[in-house]
Amino acid sequence: MIALGDRAVAAARALAALDTRRKNAILRGMADAIEAQRATLQAANSQDLAAGHVAGLSAAMLDRLTLSEARVAAMADGLREVAALRDPVGRVLRRTKRPNGLVIVKRRVPIGVIAIIYESRPNVTADAAGLCLKAGNAVILRGGKEALHSNGAIVAAMLAGGTPQGLPADAVQWIATPDRDAVKELVQLEGRVDLVMPRGGESLIRAVMAQARVPVIKHYKGVCHTYVDADADLKMALAIVENAKCQRPGVCNAMETLLVHQDVAARFLPMVARRLGVERHVELRGDDAARAIVPGMIPATGDDWHAEYLDLILAVRVVPSLEEAVSHIQRYGSAHSDAIVTSNQETAARFLRDVDSATVYVNASTRFTDGGEFGMGAEIGISTDKLHARGPMGLEELTTYKYQVTGTGQIRK
Repeated sequence: MIALGDRAVAAARALAALDTRRKNAILRGMADAIEAQRATLQAANSQDLAAGHVAGLSAAMLDRLTLSEARVAAMADGLREVAALRDPVGRVLRRTKRPNGLVIVKRRVPIGVIAIIYESRPNVTADAAGLCLKAGNAVILRGGKEALHSNGAIVAAMLAGGTPQGLPADAVQWIATPDRDAVKELVQLEGRVDLVMPRGGESLIRAVMAQARVPVIKHYKGVCHTYVDADADLKMALAIVENAKCQRPGVCNAMETLLVHQDVAARFLPMVARRLGVERHVELRGDDAARAIVPGMIPATGDDWHAEYLDLILAVRVVPSLEEAVSHIQRYGSAHSDAIVTSNQETAARFLRDVDSATVYVNASTRFTDGGEFGMGAEIGISTDKLHARGPMGLEELTTYKYQVTGTGQIRK
């Protein structure tokens, strides 16, 4: 692992010297190779899916693991989209000239070596590599054992496509062993790894945090809320709630708790029960007030308010006010993504101000918390931290900055 880190450091230096045109050519070469090797990638993925079925992986986990033709195409498209994005490296953030004549330039630069530790989704392999490379960073990838064959095939395709275009040796490295000790060693490579980003379940992220000696950007889980206000358009609210819960329930930006103002609960909750409970087969778990309106709901427990189900299960609570909705979100939420549905602009403004989450919505689904949807290209992850990066992480979040100072012989007195 030390040797792997040393190679990554050397690769990061080489990447930092590449111009935008060369990096874009590398990314497009990778995209072409992924498309050309679609059959190989899907054959490797079939091995992982077969092993996943034997191991009893959940439907949500198998969905994350699957490399359909559309997802293979999306990986290639994502690399091309990243190539088309403006290069953040070298961008001047601020330029000042001091009274003594010193010129101080604050300039965006690569971070260096980034380690990505992730589970299930093999498309993360291409997304992470593409974004790291465009931002001038070497990347060390450590996927989960359930996607071992898929990840290996994707890395091989990217190297085959990128190397002829000038990809530096060891700029993309992959840890093929499923041995957990490899992760422990990786996150302790001080001086070799500059940043670790774990993507996966809460247990994985907490394990990384417990072992890491290098900086980690994380989000433990996505307990996302939608609050339907007294002044909501209920037809709009129903569409938003259905999308936030059902469009893809096994992801971190899916809604897990629905909060409904008491003034509209009697009208809105039967609509939810029909659309989500009956038509979409969502298991509804309600508090006493919600169950008084829809008796068929399962009684919610205290654990339900903290739960990230990643499944067709929804906790439902009736609240008396905006303040109570915000208080619930602050107490039980994960600072990921939370939404309000309302036609009252003052209420919307208060929600935006008072909910301290990475992404806060008015009249839109939480499912939009995604780097691609935000125009960043394929994201590398979503941060609920407050330092360095917050929310979907694209190219700019994979850079840092340094000060470049030019003088004419000045000395400090």
